[in-house]
Amino acid sequence: MGPSTWHPVAERLRAEGYQVRVPSLLHIGAGAPPFWPRIADAVRDDLRQVPADSPVTLVVHSNAGLFLPTIRCGLDHPVTASVFVDAALPARTGATPVASPEMLDFLRPMAVNGRLPRWTDWWDEADVAPMFSDPTVRRTVVEEQPTLPLSYYEQRVPVPDGWDDHPCSYVLFGPPYDDLAAEAGARGWRVAHLPGAHLHQVVDPAGTTRCLLELAGTA
Repeated sequence: MGPSTWHPVAERLRAEGYQVRVPSLLHIGAGAPPFWPRIADAVRDDLRQVPADSPVTLVVHSNAGLFLPTIRCGLDHPVTASVFVDAALPARTGATPVASPEMLDFLRPMAVNGRLPRWTDWWDEADVAPMFSDPTVRRTVVEEQPTLPLSYYEQRVPVPDGWDDHPCSYVLFGPPYDDLAAEAGARGWRVAHLPGAHLHQVVDPAGTTRCLLELAGTA
């Protein structure tokens, strides 16, 4: 997804007096693999606008959760907390596959010349419509989406030792992330449930903001 999915929450955080960056990852599917270094570089480059001694809280959503270890270990800034929002979790040890064999079987028939359609085009309208309450927001989010290469989902992402040297927490919106929220709890992380669909942050930015501040404040 593009950065517009987090702009409403960012606006509310700024209104609360926080400095917020929403790095764009729209370009990371360009070129050949590996793709994960581009994600870590994009976040690090975006944070150059923040003083190096300023502590940061990292917030990752969905598939971006797999890349948080490499993002965290590539930063010069001190990281005081990380919040996974309806997100995939990196492996406890070793490299993390971006997609399971079952997901790859689902994706391969969709690829045309090695590229996949936009994420919202993977699903039926009955699955996509509940994620949006405003047609204008839906149009912005859908049109912004990149078309990623299938090879993006065939990569494995390293998990550097010691990446979780700070408090981590998890926000669950709803299925199918229930098991991942349970896994986060098993890792000793604090878990909060804010019921909604997978893009609930665009539907309820105020509630999402409160939840993030509570979890980051606890850290």
